[in-house]
Amino acid sequence: MSAVTAGTPEVSLAGVEQQLLARWPETRMDPTLDRVALLLGLLGRPQTQFRSIHLTGTNGKTSTARMVESLLAATGSRTGRFTSPHVETMRERISLDLQPIETQRFVRCHEAVAEQAALVDAASAHPVSFFEMTVAMAYHAFADHRVDAAVVEVGMGGRWDATNVIDAEVAAILPVALDHTDYLGPTVGAIAAEKAGIIKPGSVAVSARQPDDVAAVLRARADAVGAELVVEGRDFALARRSPTATGQLVSFRGLHREYDEVPLALHGAHQAQNAAVAIAAVEAFLGGPLDLGLVRSTLRQVTSPGRFEVRAGSPPVVLDVAHNPHGARALARNLAERGPGRTIAVLAVMGDKDVAGVVRELETVVDTVVCARNSSPRSLPAEELAALAIDVFGASRVRRATDVSSALAVARALADTGPGSTDVVLVTGSVVTVGDACSVPTDG
Repeated sequence: MSAVTAGTPEVSLAGVEQQLLARWPETRMDPTLDRVALLLGLLGRPQTQFRSIHLTGTNGKTSTARMVESLLAATGSRTGRFTSPHVETMRERISLDLQPIETQRFVRCHEAVAEQAALVDAASAHPVSFFEMTVAMAYHAFADHRVDAAVVEVGMGGRWDATNVIDAEVAAILPVALDHTDYLGPTVGAIAAEKAGIIKPGSVAVSARQPDDVAAVLRARADAVGAELVVEGRDFALARRSPTATGQLVSFRGLHREYDEVPLALHGAHQAQNAAVAIAAVEAFLGGPLDLGLVRSTLRQVTSPGRFEVRAGSPPVVLDVAHNPHGARALARNLAERGPGRTIAVLAVMGDKDVAGVVRELETVVDTVVCARNSSPRSLPAEELAALAIDVFGASRVRRATDVSSALAVARALADTGPGSTDVVLVTGSVVTVGDACSVPTDG
């Protein structure tokens, strides 16, 4: 293979990624929208040139955003989608018409935004962050592509999230649980108050089932800004679901009609509930019912990489980005529905997460856990993770490896690959962990 020469898309993309990563990381926050608003003002306020649906919640945002995007695209809309973080490439964060933004377009967007960001950097106490840059690039790309609808996932919280400079007609709030407590607050009520900040005056807020204290916060915010609040279980609902080999068969009661016997190519009760929110959000956005055939044909082929994603092999590898107890609990339910067979887990988790809570949720469905460190500097060292896992699993069910690649090798060796075996290898704990695994061949 010939060497990559200067000026090729690969070199340009790598250079852009390096420049973005040199900025404040997305884990560092300064609670203000001033910088991103100034930056977008210099770009001509692209966020005002398209309609949008804004999503927040603790887990399920990306999967729901992908379902919303797919349903809108199926109606003939030109779509844009912004999600984070990415699994394999930064281009995944910005989608145009269901596809990751092309490399050269990504580079051009960065060039346009970086020129104005330099002015903001010079005028601000703190420089434009990595996340603010990617948000501005997404909104610039959406306006340039003349999308009919943008589907935007918050990065963290909502009120001070850089995405929150849009005036979304629909806000979708997925289940709220404890996560990012150092930034968002120590209780689900406090976290809900931050997430409720995306509900704008005159909008429709579509809420998943929530704890009572969260529901009260969302109701108060909707009342305060004159938004309509529609709630799962009262205004729309998941009616039935049954697991299948390729996902599940689900029926919904939407805002405007019923949607029966819909094949959903995503696994788990939580994904069925995410789909209920997605359908209601699109109904609210379009102001009416969706065609049943369109819903069936769309959701039967929707994908969400790294969300109980099964990659064929011997043994099969399940990739899941669960990184907090709430997500790990949903993952455990999915594994329990899988049926017989052992699960050998590769686990690498960020040190600032509730690692013990994640480990406890997985203990009942994982036979052996291989503890590793992923490629992020925030990753908990394998030795510390193994010590926590031994407290829960017992020493005989815990192994240790230096990194995700070597942990995968250990896990594959432990799995039975003989005829008729139903063993699987699970990779989980973080988006970074799943991304690391994606660079390793799944066939061993």
